[in-house]
Amino acid sequence: MALRLVQVNFKARDDSALGRFWAEALGWGVSSEGPGVTNVEPRGFAGPDPATVCVDVVMVPDPETVRYRAHLDLATTSAAHQAELVARLVKLGATPADIGQGDVPWTVLADPEGNLFCVLEPRPIYRDTGPIAAVVVSCADPRDMARFWDGATDWTLHELTDDLARLRSAKGVGPYLEFVRTPAANDVSGRVHLDLRPYPGDDQAAEVARLRALGATDADVGQGDVPWVCLADTEGNEFCVLTPG
Repeated sequence: MALRLVQVNFKARDDSALGRFWAEALGWGVSSEGPGVTNVEPRGFAGPDPATVCVDVVMVPDPETVRYRAHLDLATTSAAHQAELVARLVKLGATPADIGQGDVPWTVLADPEGNLFCVLEPRPIYRDTGPIAAVVVSCADPRDMARFWDGATDWTLHELTDDLARLRSAKGVGPYLEFVRTPAANDVSGRVHLDLRPYPGDDQAAEVARLRALGATDADVGQGDVPWVCLADTEGNEFCVLTPG
């Protein structure tokens, strides 16, 4: 049994508009599985694919009440590419953001609904990830996050220190999943969380039971009667276990 990180989920006032922004930002296309949901994925995508973590934008009545601790880091291949990407994103509606980062080589932006993300300077580790370099989660204890998430998913732990836990698909492709020690991590507020999916033929209920044994707890985010299961990891980061596929 195993779980895969298949998408990041954005809560939004206007899923269609925010979905279009992220499609333009990543060079991908959009589709929809129903009203209030915009799927952002590579054109012609036939997933799940370990090389791709998609974006799912979901309209909610009051996204300001959502408090998650994840954001996206975007990859670039050169200083010129970084500058061009930042300029293009600003033209699309992103705005510069000051979160106290100081003089750093990456650029912090907010998307049109205020979700923070970073455009990184070129880094060799991210040269083959695709447009998303990493899905980053702020946390208090990366070592504990590594224990939980290394057990929760079939992703491989690549690096572990007191300040950073870095995982990647067992196939060695696609973006990284990073847990970064952040002072006052509980004060970090965003609208992005992780969605995991069991492999075809695996049992969703068995996977949920396994996650609870690792320390996950049930989460009530007002989801009602839905086919997915909402849980929280050992630091309270909410995530969803989708149906197998």
